[in-house]
Amino acid sequence: MNDLLITLVTALHMGALHPHEKALTLALAFGPFVVLGAVVAVRRRQDAREAGEQEARAEGQRDR
Repeated sequence: MNDLLITLVTALHMGALHPHEKALTLALAFGPFVVLGAVVAVRRRQDAREAGEQEARAEGQRDR
């Protein structure tokens, strides 16, 4: 209980964040997850394209 009170008092003592501080905090909190999602999406597209190319090559070899 005492730890919670100390945390609340510290948060209130620091005051409210300015809008640019809130934006920076949100960017730091969620930015890495957004970047990770983008990297995963790009890699999945690349893997799907490579798999399609491999299938096309395999079909081309079967036709010979």
